[in-house]
Amino acid sequence: MKVELVPGVFWVGAIDWNIRDFHGYLTEAGSTYNAYLIVDDKITLIDTVKKEFVPEMMARIQEIAAPEDINYIVSNHVEMDHSGGLAETVHRVKPEKIFCSPRGRADLLRHFKETWPFEEVKTGSELSLGRRNLTFLETPMLHWPDSMMTYLKEEQVLFSSDAFGAHFASSRRFDDELPELPEGYSYQLKKYYANILMPMGTLISQLLKKVVELGLEFKMIAPDHGLIYRNPQPVLSAYQKWAAGTTEPKGLVIYDTMWHSTEMLAHAFVEGLIEGGAVAQLHHLRSTHYSNIVTEVLDAGLLLIGSPTLNNNMFPSVAEFLTYLKGLKPKNKAAMGFGSYGWSGQAVGLINKELEAMQLRLVHEGFQVKYIPDPEELAAAKALGAALAKEHLKR
Repeated sequence: MKVELVPGVFWVGAIDWNIRDFHGYLTEAGSTYNAYLIVDDKITLIDTVKKEFVPEMMARIQEIAAPEDINYIVSNHVEMDHSGGLAETVHRVKPEKIFCSPRGRADLLRHFKETWPFEEVKTGSELSLGRRNLTFLETPMLHWPDSMMTYLKEEQVLFSSDAFGAHFASSRRFDDELPELPEGYSYQLKKYYANILMPMGTLISQLLKKVVELGLEFKMIAPDHGLIYRNPQPVLSAYQKWAAGTTEPKGLVIYDTMWHSTEMLAHAFVEGLIEGGAVAQLHHLRSTHYSNIVTEVLDAGLLLIGSPTLNNNMFPSVAEFLTYLKGLKPKNKAAMGFGSYGWSGQAVGLINKELEAMQLRLVHEGFQVKYIPDPEELAAAKALGAALAKEHLKR
């Protein structure tokens, strides 16, 4: 069923109820691939959908206009969840022009190897559709080099591509229609930012500043995933906070264990963090998906990473998680490694090296015990957790 955002502007995307993995990111709530149709003198399609969902998109378009009547296509982003259906769409529509960023044109040519009627646009470029006008805003590395956004001036609607989105399947299209807000959708919004956009915090801050400089005002933000915002201010405020790296008085203890010794230390550290006044969370790396842990990392002020030593190295799941985290470039966090060992004890030192490589603030040389921690060692871990909370997680 088509959904009208404002008069003459329609959501014509697709709902992916069953997707549960997106590049290693757990999408337990499914996703949407949002595309939008503007009916004017020049009928314009903003983005397409993942290839296998083209029939769903076309069915929605046909409720409004014949697909062959579409004049323009705007490609905000080359990634295949948005342009995978472009070839089939172009073949059917035969558009007069396809608008994209300069890098978008190069990448679409490289991917599809088709000489379609591309027209490059840059920040500030304008396009008249008849009664309405579009303005384009390049947003390189948010989150690909080709990314851009499209602004419908008269209606003050921002088609924001992957920014401000969330992986979330729903029969509702607008954020104010969901009874589970803010608990349900706000978590997916935070998870999306943490796992996809966290490394781009500086660029997002620059974008928000540029929006002010250009004098753009938004009555509605329509992203390529998730729900459409009829009141954009809360999501803009959330992005501003996350981009600045603002943290809460929250400490995470993230670990894996072989014979429970490291796990005993992890529990002691959690008790200490709580005693020190922090909001504490415990995450076992084989019980909680990495993308869910990273969601909590986003606004945590302290990370304690625990591993036993295995074959002179850290435990594989710990190494894998740190690799995942390193690519997301977390900032403004204190951190420390801890763990247990038998005849060698390299894991804690290796964890600390990885934390330093991420430019996190190493607050202790690390805490480790040989074999099973005794009551005194557990008490020391608890005391250290309390001290770290008081020193680095001030309210």
